[in-house]
Amino acid sequence: MESINPANNQILKKYKNDKQPAVQAKIDNAARVFPYWRKTSYSSRANLLKKTANVLLNNKEQLAKLMALEMGKPLKEGVGEIEKCAWVCNYYAKNGAGFLKDLPVETDAASSYISYQPIGTILAVMPWNFPFWQVFRFIAPSIFAGNCGLLKHASNVPGCAIAIEKAMLEAGFPAGVFQTLLIDSKQVAKVLEAPSVRAVTLTGSTAAGQQVAAKAASLIKKSVLELGGSDPYLILKNADLELAATVCANSRLINNGQSCIAAKRFIVDRSVAEKFTQLLKEKMSSKVMGDPLDPHTDLGPMSRIDLRDELHELVLQNKKAGAQVLLGGELPEQSKNNAFYPPTILYNVKKSMSAYTEEIFGPVASIILAADTQDAIAIANDTSFGLGAAVFTKSKREGERIAREELDAGACFVNSLVKSDPRLPFGGVKMSGYGRELGLHGIHEFVNIKTVYVADTEKNNTPKKAKVTKVTKAGKAAPAKKTAGKAKAKTAKPALKK
Repeated sequence: MESINPANNQILKKYKNDKQPAVQAKIDNAARVFPYWRKTSYSSRANLLKKTANVLLNNKEQLAKLMALEMGKPLKEGVGEIEKCAWVCNYYAKNGAGFLKDLPVETDAASSYISYQPIGTILAVMPWNFPFWQVFRFIAPSIFAGNCGLLKHASNVPGCAIAIEKAMLEAGFPAGVFQTLLIDSKQVAKVLEAPSVRAVTLTGSTAAGQQVAAKAASLIKKSVLELGGSDPYLILKNADLELAATVCANSRLINNGQSCIAAKRFIVDRSVAEKFTQLLKEKMSSKVMGDPLDPHTDLGPMSRIDLRDELHELVLQNKKAGAQVLLGGELPEQSKNNAFYPPTILYNVKKSMSAYTEEIFGPVASIILAADTQDAIAIANDTSFGLGAAVFTKSKREGERIAREELDAGACFVNSLVKSDPRLPFGGVKMSGYGRELGLHGIHEFVNIKTVYVADTEKNNTPKKAKVTKVTKAGKAAPAKKTAGKAKAKTAKPALKK
C-alpha cells in the first residue's frame, strides 16, 4: 500500500497491508473491549470525545498538511475539515446522552419505553475525498452510542487512517474501541463475516455500495450507504445571479471538485442563462490552481492521475457529442507527472450526453438549459441519483416549496450550497444510498432500538372472587345461599354413582 503525492506523483511512504491474522486480532480486540465499553457512562464517553476534539484542533495544521500530501486538498480546506471534525465530536459530546435517553411510551404496562442499546463492532468503509470528516461523522455518533469501530480507509490515504486512530488513543479512548485496518477491498467481505462485526457503513461509489450491501444482506447485517450524487442546482429566472454564481463556483470546486454533494448539474432558466454563465465563468476562472501546500491555492490536484485522465476523457466525449467547452477542458503541462485539472465549463449539455446522466467527479460544471421552472424541476429529478439539490430564487416561499415538495433528494437547500452539518441528518435516496448520518437520526442507525415492557403484576394477577356453589345429592351444582357478611366457601364432595 503506497501513499503518493498527486501534485508530483512521488511516493511518500509505503505501508504493509494487514494480513488475515492481524486483521482477526483487531476484530477480536474490538469484541473483547465491547462489553466494557458499552457499560461506560455517557459522561465518560462525552469527555473522551471532547478530548479528541482538542487533539484534532491542536494538530490541525499538521493534519491538513497530511491531507494535502496524500490526496491534494488545499491547506485552508484541510484546516476547515479538521475543525469540522472537532465540531462533530463536541456536538455528540453535548447531545448524545439526550439522543439515547429512554423514550417512555404509554401503554397498559406498569412501564414501557424505547431503549437505545449498542450492538457491537461496526465496520466503516470510507473514501479518500474527505479523509478525516467522512470517518469522524461515523466515529462520533457510533462510538458515543457504545459501539466499537473498525476502519477500512481508501488505499491512497493510509497516513490519514493511522493518524485518526492515533488521535483517539491520544485522547484516551481504550485500545480496541477504534482501530484501523490496512486492507484492500477484497478483504472487506471476510471482515464482515466475523460474528462480532454487526453492521457496516460505506461512503463511496454506487458499485462499491452494491457489493458491500449485497454481502451484508447475505449475512443479515445492517448497512448504511452514502453513495454518489449528481446534484442539480436550479437557477430560476428570478434568482440573484451574482449570489448564485458565487455559491455555484465554490460548490463545484470544493475539494478540487471531488465531493459527492458538490454542485454538478447547473440547470438554468434560458432567460438568464447567458448572464449566469458569464458570471460563473468569471468566478471559476479566478480560482488559483497550484501547490496544495501553498496557503493561497484554491484548487489543488485531483487525488490520482488515473482519475484525472478519466475525467478528461469524459470532457472530450461530451465535447464531441456537442457540448461547448467555455472554460478549461485541457490537460496542463507535464500532466504525466501530476493530477492537476483546470476548472472547466461544459455548456448546453443535452440529455443524450454522459455529463447529463453520470456523476462527474472533478472540477467540471455542466450547464443545462431549462424552458421554465417546471422544466428545471423535471430535469433535476431526471437522474438515478438523489443525494443533494439546491434552488436559487429571490422568492424564499417558492424556493422552500420546490425544495420540500418537488426535488427528489435527501438534502435540499435554498440559496445556499449543499453541505453536511452535525445537527442535521445526511443521506440520499435512489442510487445515492440509504440510511442517515449525523443529527438525531445518525446516532440511531447503529443501535438496537429495543422495546422494554414491564407488566403491571398487581393489576393483572389480582385473583377474582370465586363464585361459591353447592353440589346436591344428585350431583348437580346449586347456587350458594346468601349469608350476611362474607360467604365462606365449602369444599363439596360430589355424589358418586353406584
